[in-house]
Amino acid sequence: MKTSEAFGRKMLHRPAARSQPFNIGLLIPTSGSLGLLGPSAYSCARLARDTWNANGGFNGREVRLAVLNASESSASLGDELDTMLRAREIDAVVALCNTAVCRRVSAVVDARVPLIYTPHFEGDGLPEWVHAIGETLVRQLVPALDWMTQHYQPRRWYLLGNDYSWPRRCHQVATSRIRAAGSEVVAERYVALGEHRFEPTVEHIRETRADAVLISLVGGESVYMCRAFGAAGLAGKVLRLSVCMEENAILGMGPENTDGMFVAAGYFANLDSDVNGAFKERYHAHFGDRAPMLNSLAQSVYEGVVHLQRQTRQADRGGASAVLPSVRGGGRHSYDANRDPVFLGSVEGLGVRVIQEIAGGLR
Repeated sequence: MKTSEAFGRKMLHRPAARSQPFNIGLLIPTSGSLGLLGPSAYSCARLARDTWNANGGFNGREVRLAVLNASESSASLGDELDTMLRAREIDAVVALCNTAVCRRVSAVVDARVPLIYTPHFEGDGLPEWVHAIGETLVRQLVPALDWMTQHYQPRRWYLLGNDYSWPRRCHQVATSRIRAAGSEVVAERYVALGEHRFEPTVEHIRETRADAVLISLVGGESVYMCRAFGAAGLAGKVLRLSVCMEENAILGMGPENTDGMFVAAGYFANLDSDVNGAFKERYHAHFGDRAPMLNSLAQSVYEGVVHLQRQTRQADRGGASAVLPSVRGGGRHSYDANRDPVFLGSVEGLGVRVIQEIAGGLR
């Protein structure tokens, strides 16, 4: 059993009256680079919460959400979270944010309650008690690079990312893999979070004669970069690969700017599976046909609540409520990217066509 699993079960086993709600601190970005994910992340969390409550809640306790802005630009997040923890207004935290923010959040939480961190991450660098369930570079980036090498043989890679820990670690791993394949990294560039002007960067990509770009930009930055990329006439001429791009960002780019782009993730809205079909039916029945677009990062928040609910059942020796259905882990278990599949998709127009599973599920 993982240290985070044992910690979570212990913390959630603390007695509480049935009349006392079970409060989840929901840390999602509502501004900043990842702000475009806020509406869909909140919808996914609400669907999980409402399904949980419809099935009896946490041992008869109503499950509630307390939303805090987890943007990198949120100056008040730490103080707000600490105040709520001190007042015992939060029983657990589910967080979608970049890893730099998650490290700050984990220092504030300081093992007072379980913390489930849902998006892709470096694979290490977080406290052992944190439940980090997202895709790691070994099972997401490495096989995606290998697929690109096998199918397109790019010889000159350009690495472009935001200036914080995850993109830098991503590029470190990528450089080693690219060189092992006999190719070269012609340039490595980092831009500040919040950067919108990418014309000089795109011109530099052209000057280096790169035939593939690894994009480690998050949220809105990837939209602006790919618009500039298309305007410069490079879409379809220079390949692009990302392991952090999702359907909301793709929608913002415009179909004329997405040719030749590939993405890797543990979930795509277009995944052809019975469990995903059922999930999308529940999602649109709950929020309507104009609900925020499903995507890998926002859907990870749903999986984070599923993971938490499985922990509460274990803490309560099985629990009285029905198991929340995981979309990525199916009925076997809650999602864990160290054992569940990772997929590669090709961006076509404004959608993602899933090509194949690049990291198999471990049974």
